[in-house]
Amino acid sequence: MRILLVAYHFPPTGGAGTQRAAKLARDLPELGLEPVVVTGPGPVGDVWSPADHSLAAQIPAAVQVHRVPGPVPAAGGRRASLARWLNLASPFARWWTGGALAVAAELQGLDAILATMSPYESGEVAARLARRLGVPWVADLRDPWALDEMRVHPSFAHRHADLRRMRAVLGTADAIVMNTPEARSQLLTQFPELGRRRVTCVPNGWDARDFADPAPRRTDGAFRIVHTGALHTSSGERHRQRSALKRALGGSAPVDVLTRSHTYLMEAVRRVRTREPELAAGLEVHLAGNLTEADRRVAGSDAVLHGYLSHARSVELLRSADLLFLPMQDLPPGRRATIVPGKTYEYLASGRPVLAAVPEGDARDLIATSPVARLCDPADVEAMAAAIVGELEHRRLNGPRPDCSTPGIERFERRRLAGELAAVVGDVLNADAPSAGLPPLRLAS
Repeated sequence: MRILLVAYHFPPTGGAGTQRAAKLARDLPELGLEPVVVTGPGPVGDVWSPADHSLAAQIPAAVQVHRVPGPVPAAGGRRASLARWLNLASPFARWWTGGALAVAAELQGLDAILATMSPYESGEVAARLARRLGVPWVADLRDPWALDEMRVHPSFAHRHADLRRMRAVLGTADAIVMNTPEARSQLLTQFPELGRRRVTCVPNGWDARDFADPAPRRTDGAFRIVHTGALHTSSGERHRQRSALKRALGGSAPVDVLTRSHTYLMEAVRRVRTREPELAAGLEVHLAGNLTEADRRVAGSDAVLHGYLSHARSVELLRSADLLFLPMQDLPPGRRATIVPGKTYEYLASGRPVLAAVPEGDARDLIATSPVARLCDPADVEAMAAAIVGELEHRRLNGPRPDCSTPGIERFERRRLAGELAAVVGDVLNADAPSAGLPPLRLAS
């Protein structure tokens, strides 16, 4: 069976958004599905689209990859800002939707479409192609679109329009795949009519092949705290500056994005160094990822900055940690987060201790199963400092911790997850009339 995989983020572009599509393109052929990829032109050099040629080497040569030609319209700027406020399709949205449709129009012999999002315009591409070709399509949401608490809208009108667009697009899908149980629950609460379709959960995960070699051995004697992946200092600071106005206009939920950065960790580390100078003599903080100027400013001279690392080198670094740091956004009491950061699964698969500053939700529930996890609220600097001191004391008394397996972590191995997605595609292909009775599609122009 031949399926179209619509994935804007795809090797040699790196970063968290690429992992799922890259592993699917690698693993689906072993499961009887032949993926044909429609993607963007490649790395554009911004924080979210770095180059990682090591990922490209994992894609089988037989997988056809068709690229929408660039240049990619800038995400910022006056035109994009005006389009956002007027609730119009952005220059990027028009380029990607039109370009992907044009590229896919040349393809023949497709049996189904799988669109992995974001960007969410990929859902519009898949919906239009499915209607044109008369084939089913599966919506794979790596983040929960308008239900994502990290997705800030300028006003209530913008948020309502985003929900309406989400309902329209997903209402044409033959199956919907959410990334966490909480996201699935909130989707069905917000759009109960979507329950008539198959709505399932296939999370992100970790790749056993990335952990096949022995973990690196260190002899430096330092106590190493590691964070890999994107930090959100710039967006967190902007959100704080504008959140009052956006909340007044009904567009912003009471979410603190800055806690998803290293801001609070660095304050905790400085407190530990001040209060326990001898214990913290060998304490190091390592940050790996595409760092903004704001990220560098917050780190100052108190951290080792690696910049962006290939995925293989990033895994090597996190496996060398004495303590892995996982921050998330802060939410009001009683509200559960809809996302689990992709690095969570690799952190747990590494067997290293994790300091998780996370709100209630699936991420916290999952991390709590680790015997070597330390949990605290996202903005609790004192709890972070206490956790660091606790790990330093344990190391002083017992030496470095050995790797410790998290029960059930194999459930999140990438090849198993590819099998679950392949089963969803197989189900819609075996349905008698997968798209019968669907309302006409109305999408933003």
